[in-house]
Amino acid sequence: MAGPAGQRNQRARPWRAQKRIEYDEKELRHRCRLGTRQKLDELMAWNGIEEMSEAVQNLNAHALGPTLSYKAIESPRHKVQISENVARMFRNESLLELRKDPGDEHFAP
Repeated sequence: MAGPAGQRNQRARPWRAQKRIEYDEKELRHRCRLGTRQKLDELMAWNGIEEMSEAVQNLNAHALGPTLSYKAIESPRHKVQISENVARMFRNESLLELRKDPGDEHFAP
């Protein structure tokens, strides 16, 4: 008979520990071997990534190299442009609120 799970785990622990040392495994969230860790370290260095979990999510970009991986990982920047109509409406609403409370002062920009 196989025995209880606790006994099986205790018998397997020395073998697992030996394998982890042999393959230079390091536990992130999951165990990974040296080659995977090296790729993660390179990807983090290339792109200035500080969080290991972020690098794990983008590990497939490692194959692109330092330049292209940066372009693949880079998040798009949105430019916010406020139209004249929106700026005018905001200014008018702000002035209306200021007029409701006569103690507030208004300084023209």
